Amino acid sequence: MFSDRVFQVALVVSLVIHGAFLFHNPNFNLFNVITNKKEEALEISYVKKEAELKEKTRENLQKRELVKIPSKVTASKVSPPPFIEIDKEILARKNREVLTRQPDITRPAFIKPDVIAVKKKITLPTVDIDKIDNPSYLSYYQIVREKIRRAAYQNYTRTDSGEVYLSFVISREGFLTDVRLVEEKSSSSKYLREVALRSIREASPFPDFPKDLDYAQLSFNVIISFEIE
Repeated sequence: MFSDRVFQVALVVSLVIHGAFLFHNPNFNLFNVITNKKEEALEISYVKKEAELKEKTRENLQKRELVKIPSKVTASKVSPPPFIEIDKEILARKNREVLTRQPDITRPAFIKPDVIAVKKKITLPTVDIDKIDNPSYLSYYQIVREKIRRAAYQNYTRTDSGEVYLSFVISREGFLTDVRLVEEKSSSSKYLREVALRSIREASPFPDFPKDLDYAQLSFNVIISFEIE
């Protein structure tokens, strides 16, 4: 009885010592061992599934039916049409007949319109030119008259005829400062009067006065004659 009691005590002491040794050992972990085993099992199962999937894919590829291409391609021979010799003289004769053939539809002849040519004539007769002795003034006056004549020629588009008398003033810089129509010496045509006034305004500005004409402004008189030749 005493020996049994001693055996039990020795067994308990041995278990306590072994347990303490196991728990105090850092390299030994029962839970890690179990976890590692589970992970290894999972990895093995995953590898097996991937291998099975590859195997099935390979079998499916082998079972597919490939398009069969014939090793030889044959083509049937077709004989060309028979050669027909063409007579060049007959062909040339037909071409000449086609070219010389008159068209079936004749174009209507257009009536040529009568050409009516209207020649207009614009002149500026001299006014009191004999009373002027200054050559510089005369030369400048000719330039002014020519500019007015060109403008009147562009504006005169109708067949009215007559004369319009104008009196105007030009500054030293060539600008038109005043213009007046002399009623008693001008045509009664309203159209000619408007053309004359518009022409002298469009001709401005004129050139500057020459050095010999040392004046602030000068007055001029001009007659614009409208004629149809």
